[in-house]
Amino acid sequence: MNDKFNLGLFLKKYKDDETCLEHIKKIKYPQGIFCVKCKETTNFSKIKDRPVYQCSCGFQVSPLASTIFEKTTTPLQYWFYAIFIMSVTRSGVSAKQLQRELGVTYKTAWRMFKQIRILMANTNNNGGLLDGTVEIDETFIGGKGANRAFKPHFNEIPKEVVMGMVQRNEIEKNGTNKGGAKAYSKHIPTTGKWALLEQIKEHVDSQARIITDQYQGYSQLKYHGYRHEFVTHRDTYVVGDIYTQNVENLWSILKRGIYGVYRVVSKKYLQSYIDEYSWRYNNRSY
Repeated sequence: MNDKFNLGLFLKKYKDDETCLEHIKKIKYPQGIFCVKCKETTNFSKIKDRPVYQCSCGFQVSPLASTIFEKTTTPLQYWFYAIFIMSVTRSGVSAKQLQRELGVTYKTAWRMFKQIRILMANTNNNGGLLDGTVEIDETFIGGKGANRAFKPHFNEIPKEVVMGMVQRNEIEKNGTNKGGAKAYSKHIPTTGKWALLEQIKEHVDSQARIITDQYQGYSQLKYHGYRHEFVTHRDTYVVGDIYTQNVENLWSILKRGIYGVYRVVSKKYLQSYIDEYSWRYNNRSY
C-alpha cells in the first residue's frame, strides 16, 4: 500500500473549509487559544459562516490573521489543494493549470502560488548554516545564446546567475544515515569572486568542507578558513568523494521545471521560483 500523502487522502482529510480552518487553528494555537479578557486559555467556539472563534466572554480571534490566508475570499480548501499539488509535484505546476482545475481566475491562481512560495522561502532560510561537506556551483537561467563557457556571447539576451549550495547527506562509518541534506540557492548579480564569497560566508559554516569545480571565482575560500577542494571537469567529474553531482542534480530539476512548466520566468520573480525548487529538494523524502 502506498503510504505517501496522495490526492485521495487529501480529499478525506481536508473535505471542506471548516476542516481546513480547524487545521490552521491547531497549528497556530497548539496549546489552545489564550483569551486576553479572561487571562487564561479557554474554550473558543466557531462562529457560523465566519473564519472566527469566540470565547464565552465575547473575545474573538481569527486563525487566518497574519497568515497568507488573511482576508482571502478564495475557499480555504482551494488554498490547501494548491499547497498540496505544489508539494507533491516534482517539476512544479503552472498557475494556468491551477486556474483550469479550480475554476478561479488566472490572477487568483498566480497570487496563491506567489504567497505559497513566500512560505517555502521562509522555511528554506530557517535551516541554519550549511555544514559538513557542501557542494557549491553556479548556473545560468534564461536568455539565449551559445554555451557561455566556451563561446562568445555578444549581442544576446543576458542570462541570470543562480548560485547553489548543497549540504551532503552524511553517512556514519557504521552505515547509519545522519540526515541533514539540504540546499540553498540564490539569484545573484554576477559570478565574481566577491559576490560568491559573500553568499558562502552568509550561508556556510566556516568549518565546512567545500567542494566546487575548477572555476577561479572560488580562489578566495582558502584565505577565509574554508577547507576547499575542487574537481576539474575538463578532465573528470569524480575523484573519490570530490564531485558536484548533488548540486548539478538540483540544477537539472530547476531548469527542467522552469523551461518545461513555467516556460518563462521574469528576473523580478526568479528568486521565488528558485526557493520553490530548493524547498522541494529539502523536503524530497517526505
